[in-house]
Amino acid sequence: MDTFGYLEALPLNRIVKYRGPFSKDGFPFTGFMRQHPSEKNKLILIDDPLGETPRILEFKLEDILHAEEVPQAVTQSGEGVPLVKLWIRRGARGMILEPFVVGDSPA
Repeated sequence: MDTFGYLEALPLNRIVKYRGPFSKDGFPFTGFMRQHPSEKNKLILIDDPLGETPRILEFKLEDILHAEEVPQAVTQSGEGVPLVKLWIRRGARGMILEPFVVGDSPA
């Protein structure tokens, strides 16, 4: 699935007027993006998808100010993982899911 197609942005080969700066109104999150499996008005972003402790972040589509493609991460087998930087509106509510080992305190 095309990252920008999912967000209904213009194709990358089109010139887009700069609308920034996003740092004033938003906060950047980078990771591997997927459509939420059950809620169509949300997306999930896997932060550090190739790391040992990736987190899953959940955001509403209406809170995305801007999306940028960033260089792909590459697995040890040479497969590319497409990454995106999302600028999320400051004050928006998100959800974090992160792995932990059972027996350890999750807090």
